[in-house]
Amino acid sequence: MQFSNSALWVALCERSIVFARASFVILCISLVSTFVKADQVILKNGDRLSGTITTADGKSLNLKTDYAGDVSIKWDAIQSFSSDQPLYVTPKTGAMVVGTVTSSDGNLEVATKDAGTVTVDKVAVKNVRSESEQRAYGAWGGFLDSGLSLARGNADTTNFTLGATASQITEKSKASAFINSIYSTGTTNGVSLTTASATHAGLRYDFNLTAKTFVFVFSDFDHDRFQQLDLRNVIGGGLGYHLVKTDATNFDIFGGGSFNQEYFTTLTRRTGEALVGESFDHKLSAAFSINERLEFYPDLSSLGDYRVVFDTAAITKINKVLSWEIHASDRYITDPVNGLKGNDLLLTTGVRFAFGANKGL
Repeated sequence: MQFSNSALWVALCERSIVFARASFVILCISLVSTFVKADQVILKNGDRLSGTITTADGKSLNLKTDYAGDVSIKWDAIQSFSSDQPLYVTPKTGAMVVGTVTSSDGNLEVATKDAGTVTVDKVAVKNVRSESEQRAYGAWGGFLDSGLSLARGNADTTNFTLGATASQITEKSKASAFINSIYSTGTTNGVSLTTASATHAGLRYDFNLTAKTFVFVFSDFDHDRFQQLDLRNVIGGGLGYHLVKTDATNFDIFGGGSFNQEYFTTLTRRTGEALVGESFDHKLSAAFSINERLEFYPDLSSLGDYRVVFDTAAITKINKVLSWEIHASDRYITDPVNGLKGNDLLLTTGVRFAFGANKGL
């Protein structure tokens, strides 16, 4: 009986050792497989980094790692890199190619499914994106802004503001839409009055002819109860030029023409207009940005009359979803109806919610 127990004990120990060895081998294989499958970046100083390549723009390469989060690497500091996942590589000239990438001797070798291996000069790379980044790049994204203020007591007032902006940006084009609205009511001594009711909205499509020039078409809509403007619809288009276009700053100038239809309470006007304008966007930091757009519309049907459209905003980013926004929207006309004021300013502030593939602040 004693011998039997000893033999059993030895057998159990042997099995435990075999199991431990097998587990260790499996763990090592898993670790090696993970390391091998990860994208690799080798720097000119000999350092080696592994992770997932997300984007590159010819200036830097972004690598997502488990040990250091997102790492940005200077493009000129990279000796070579390789990916086990398909990357979308766009050269400065030529069509985009898709496939796993290895780099050597200053070239990127893209192993495509249909065209075999395509060579792209490293200095000629415009951008590189992973599959998820490429999907996000061509998707719609934007922001929803809202604000509410109330007063209750001797006087009851309610003020509500709403704004939304959405855009879809690709290498060649940009489609965008916006709306800003304010509605305010007040009650004093039992008398209820609407003190503000205005809405500005628009659609626009830009198409890049070259790296600097673009054409655009647009349609704007305005309603202003206290200008007795039931609806203004403007349809137009023209040609623009990118004076500055960087990751932090965009400054465009543009010109063209438009057809303006105004439906006031007491009359309807239809006029042709010229258009001159500019737009400016700038990121002051990772958390703060400003933007503005100014448009001037001389009336071609009544010389001396004109319209001015001005929009500006300042945005402070709280996190990836929430921001705080202050927005001003001004509309000026030289020929208001019935002796009313020609200038109306809409100022809103509130919380901004990001949705979809937003492109920044």
